[in-house]
Amino acid sequence: MSSDDVRVVIADDQSALREGLVLLVNTLPGITVVGDAADGVAAVEAVAELRPNVVLMDIGMPRSDGVEATRRIREAYQDTQVVVLTTFADDDTIVRALDAGALGFLTKSATRDEIGRAVHAAAAGQALLDPNVHRRLLMAATKPAAPGPETPAPAKGNELTPREAEVLRLVAMGRSNREIARALFVGEATVKTHINRIFAKTGSRDRSQAIRYAHSHGYTS
Repeated sequence: MSSDDVRVVIADDQSALREGLVLLVNTLPGITVVGDAADGVAAVEAVAELRPNVVLMDIGMPRSDGVEATRRIREAYQDTQVVVLTTFADDDTIVRALDAGALGFLTKSATRDEIGRAVHAAAAGQALLDPNVHRRLLMAATKPAAPGPETPAPAKGNELTPREAEVLRLVAMGRSNREIARALFVGEATVKTHINRIFAKTGSRDRSQAIRYAHSHGYTS
């Protein structure tokens, strides 16, 4: 294990799948599995003890499901990011996981390379969604909203500028700061400034919440 490796904890209640994931992820370059957990409570405890960079999190687990475990981890251990890896990919599960603070969302049909990219992206603070998950969010964003509370648009006089809207659209596409900078012909420091302003204006605490905001407010169309 290199000191530069991304440290990962794997949480899955099915022992055979969990053990298989441990073996698979340990073959990925620049990634080392430092622990595993059989349920959501154990996942939070593992993060508290091992302080990994990333948790690969299943959703349907006993004692505490992956969504609740993700919320607890993101609230208490902000240096640890969460990538959901699950068989559940319905709209409600996707939205709940992203709202809880997950920075990536993959289904268990993901390839070895896709898992590796998602882990490295999360460790760098970048969102990466399974293409099918991204499509589902886009489809959900175009449906009429059901009655109920929703994230409000920025207050009058605090709307996103055209440049900020373009940056948010690229963030929602899963682009990294470097990729956004290249696309817009600006420096990465400028991109970071735009993203911080977007967070402030939209009430987002991280990229996953900004992505959710982008989908629900039409910035991805």
